[in-house]
Amino acid sequence: MYTVPDLTGRAVVVTGANSGTGREAAERLAAAGAHVVLAVRDAAKGEHALAEIRGAHPDARAEVRLLDLASLASVATFADGLARDLPHLDVLLNNAGVMTPPVRLETDDGFELQLGTNFLGPLALTNRLLPLLLAAPAPRVTTMSSGMANVGRIRFDDLQWTRRRYSPSRSYAQSKLADLLLARHLAHVSDRRGWPLMSNAAHPGYTRTNLQTAGASLGREGVHTAWIATLPLVPSQLPPQGAEPMLVGATSLQAAQGGYYGPTGPLALVGPAGPARLNRRMRDDETAARLWGVAQELTETTLPS
Repeated sequence: MYTVPDLTGRAVVVTGANSGTGREAAERLAAAGAHVVLAVRDAAKGEHALAEIRGAHPDARAEVRLLDLASLASVATFADGLARDLPHLDVLLNNAGVMTPPVRLETDDGFELQLGTNFLGPLALTNRLLPLLLAAPAPRVTTMSSGMANVGRIRFDDLQWTRRRYSPSRSYAQSKLADLLLARHLAHVSDRRGWPLMSNAAHPGYTRTNLQTAGASLGREGVHTAWIATLPLVPSQLPPQGAEPMLVGATSLQAAQGGYYGPTGPLALVGPAGPARLNRRMRDDETAARLWGVAQELTETTLPS
């Protein structure tokens, strides 16, 4: 089990911190002494997670703040509140996401839901929080991708799935490849500009969380499960293991600029966290830069000058 180093005096934001890998990461970061901001869409669920964390760690410094990545207005309000209340931000964990809703849905701003929630919202949040991050001595941004990024394609001719027949799984794969490209492009920008910022990415392998049911149940009665989670004989793990690649990227002294971390066991779905393989599309820096530019236009956000 990965041991998070001492983070006393560090401020950390974890998106989607009320459940799954985000909830696990938030608790372990708080236990290591960080001031953890649980960025959640549902206040009641966030407060419940916070109470559990404080129950296990009475001295934990943690708080709940509302953030809906499917709303650019919510992203701006959240970032403005942090800038007002914190002198700096040491770590941003872009963890929250949605997985394979059965039909094409849209965010508050009219973006296809998976692209908007999984990629455009986190990119807008990252851009808005970069001044606060760059006020820290050694800031990091760790962005959660997915093993599905391996089969993802960036379709600039139809990013929003308005021309093709909507595919829940291919849309998800595109959004998670976009997350990985986000992390790598930000790493290149940081190096070129001489920033102290480290940007990297992680994936949880096959970790059993409500991600497999929450998205698949949108717009439908009852609880449904994403087809990916119904494959027989596929090895899986629980959030304590699934959160480790993200925690390694965000806190390990061995983590690298532009690195990618995931399980190292069977099929890269389970096991101890370590470096993950990058295929050709994941290493396409030209596509990453182009995608960042498109995303900035869509979100009306920019990198700090």
